[in-house]
Amino acid sequence: MPRPVTVTIAHDLGKDEARRRVREGFDKLKTQMTGGMMFKFSEDWSGEDTLTFNAKGLGQDITGQIDIFPQHVRIEVVLPSLLAAIAETITGKVEKEGRLLLENK
Repeated sequence: MPRPVTVTIAHDLGKDEARRRVREGFDKLKTQMTGGMMFKFSEDWSGEDTLTFNAKGLGQDITGQIDIFPQHVRIEVVLPSLLAAIAETITGKVEKEGRLLLENK
């Protein structure tokens, strides 16, 4: 059974800088995942502040949305049944990487 996961990460960057970092981070993720030809990504930036995406590979279909707000970013992902069993691990990794991406440097 698919499992939705939501992660909210606070930031002090402002919307424009957070958006720039999310775009760069997502592009890096796509390159890492598609470099091994494991996943194929499709994405749609609805307006400036919402990214809707889909990743297909290894018989799995992952969908999600990233919303950028002035003081936080919300990441919502629907994990397929196979990955739902390790949702906590995936959530922890997303939170950790998201904080690193959005920390005020």
